[in-house]
Amino acid sequence: MVTPWYFRCSIRAPQPHLLRNSVRRCCIQRKHHPSSQALSLRQQPPHRTMVSGTTPSIIQPDKGAPLGTRITIPMPDDFHHHGRDGAKTAAVLEHATKQFHRCLFMPNLVPPLTTTEKALEYKAHIQKSMPSNSDSEKFEPVMVLYLTDHTTAEEIYKAQEAGIVGVKYYPAGATTNSQFGVSDIQKCYPALQALQDRDMMLCIHSEVTDPKIDIFDREPLFIEEIIKPLVNAFPTLKMTMEHISTKQAVDYVMNEAPDRVKASITCHHLLYNRNHMLVGGIRPHLYCLPILKAEIHRKALLDAATSGSPKFFLGTDSAPHMTILKEAACGCAGVYTAHAAVELYTTAFDMANALDKLGDFCSKFGAQHYGMPVLTASDRSMTLEKRPWKVPDSYAFGSGTTLTPLMAGEEIPWAVVES
Repeated sequence: MVTPWYFRCSIRAPQPHLLRNSVRRCCIQRKHHPSSQALSLRQQPPHRTMVSGTTPSIIQPDKGAPLGTRITIPMPDDFHHHGRDGAKTAAVLEHATKQFHRCLFMPNLVPPLTTTEKALEYKAHIQKSMPSNSDSEKFEPVMVLYLTDHTTAEEIYKAQEAGIVGVKYYPAGATTNSQFGVSDIQKCYPALQALQDRDMMLCIHSEVTDPKIDIFDREPLFIEEIIKPLVNAFPTLKMTMEHISTKQAVDYVMNEAPDRVKASITCHHLLYNRNHMLVGGIRPHLYCLPILKAEIHRKALLDAATSGSPKFFLGTDSAPHMTILKEAACGCAGVYTAHAAVELYTTAFDMANALDKLGDFCSKFGAQHYGMPVLTASDRSMTLEKRPWKVPDSYAFGSGTTLTPLMAGEEIPWAVVES
């Protein structure tokens, strides 16, 4: 497998000690992998806790259930997870296997997983990278292909026969490693017809990429220009609008879309709005795509997730990047939540007084949408307790590098005590 490398921009980094030989990087253009020496821990400065400035945390541990409360849910599934490649995959799996029964792994590696052979090769890499614990024995990786303008119906049929559940539609340029994605969705109609014929899933990053469109408006416009015509053109095609981030997306999925169109929601979009990222100083570890939106959108997402509607389910979009690439003049998009995703979802549901809805959102509705067996607590379960714990400042990420998790150095009110 090729170790993914992310991207470069021409903006001069203000802290040259972070990047030897003035290498400047961000998630825009392909960059060859530098030597491991250039990214060793010796070149990385001590972790700097991001100050909160004038914006208080959305997390309020005194709200909701009292301390000591325990809940047990069926082991959750994550239908949007970034496993990365090379030695970094093992670091991700240390967390993912403890949090989830199944993870649907994203195909935006370098090179992308555009064929059945590449997807199966990556699945084998995941299986070889599993940590040595009992959780790994029960963990199931789920694969999708990377959709391009050139994906054929024959490739879709081949993928379905190999157990691949669908394809990921990245509009070209929408996010990390999406430059190989779709430039014109109509070029993909033969592949989408094959998906529909084989009852497979179309997973969608639902944002337009026209640079003239404001970044906060790209999801609503995508619904009008792409999603609605697709729904009409393919009357039985199953679709997942991944990591929705706006009230408009909630309203569309809840009130207008047919039942075969559902949406995943991340824990960071439930807990944070754009003020948390921008007010009092820029917090790069909250920068993601789709970008955090205004509070009205966060509240709409929380209402949807806690509504009990089967149209919404867990998809973390946990996206690890080296700290050195996040804390940069041109930083990468992605929030790492695999270390504590279920605890973070539980915190959000607790603040909404909706812990009774947590199990179905985490463990049932996604599996139903993808046509997979639904676990019960008697099959495999996870128990959480309202007992604060402090997130480490960083985690090891591959050879000699680190990543900074969401809420680094802060306390999360809920903890997994048994899984």
